[in-house]
Amino acid sequence: MTAENLHPSGSVYESCDENDWTMVIRPQRGWWDLRLGELWQARELVGIFVWRDFVSVYKQTILGPLWHIIQPLLTTLVFTVIFGNVARLPTDGLPPFLFYLCGTVIWGYFSRCVTSTSSTFTANAGLFGKVYFPRLAVPVAILLSNLISFAIQFATFGGFLVFFYVLGTDVQPNTSVLLLPLLLFLMAGFGLALGLIVSSLTTRYRDLQQLVGFGVQLLMYATPVLYPISFVPERYRLLIQANPLTPVIEAFRFAFLGAGDVSNGGLLYSFAAMIILLLVGLLLFNRTEQTFMDMV
Repeated sequence: MTAENLHPSGSVYESCDENDWTMVIRPQRGWWDLRLGELWQARELVGIFVWRDFVSVYKQTILGPLWHIIQPLLTTLVFTVIFGNVARLPTDGLPPFLFYLCGTVIWGYFSRCVTSTSSTFTANAGLFGKVYFPRLAVPVAILLSNLISFAIQFATFGGFLVFFYVLGTDVQPNTSVLLLPLLLFLMAGFGLALGLIVSSLTTRYRDLQQLVGFGVQLLMYATPVLYPISFVPERYRLLIQANPLTPVIEAFRFAFLGAGDVSNGGLLYSFAAMIILLLVGLLLFNRTEQTFMDMV
């Protein structure tokens, strides 16, 4: 036994060699040091977070996971009555219920990603202060857990689509349905980007958290979710088309219902805007996580 293995109290311990370390945690690192490799190594932890987020949403409720189906259906019924029957907004010749359900399903995935991700730091402050793991694992898990909810709601939409098709309704699903993975990737990217930006800002300005739901709702009215792009007057149409979410919504509706204004240029514009916003969100998130615990 060497002297270096003898603790002053008299107990024996094993010396720790720096070559045996698998991770080095530093208080400061560069803007571009995102440590995405750590996120991949923590994929099992991400899976645990996904299960936690999905199960905890409707835990101790009577209907449980059925709320994933009930919520979009109730929302669609309200939209159908108010915007379809009362306001009589056009739906490009499609059944109002199917038109609004289509928009509600894809928009719901985006809105849940934004609202849930925006509270990453404030909602997990206790966990972040106790153990180190890639902080990005939490928002990524939120995207994946919401993807499960989307799958359930999309299956419900598919059931109604088949029902209306059997009744002879003029709905025309086409080969653009193959774009579904790309459309989901875009919506997930936008949801993650905006959520990361808001979560980073709310560490200093907590009242921004109160505006997230209101901001997402306003953004919905600036996106053709409740109305077709053809309904927008010409003088405002360019403004609506400048919204990078517009091509995604229109492409989703065109793919499954056969109505909508979609173009390759619009989707490329959405993709470029998503990449830029996502880079901004990742950089802000990376910078904030290094000093967040000092501000709690």
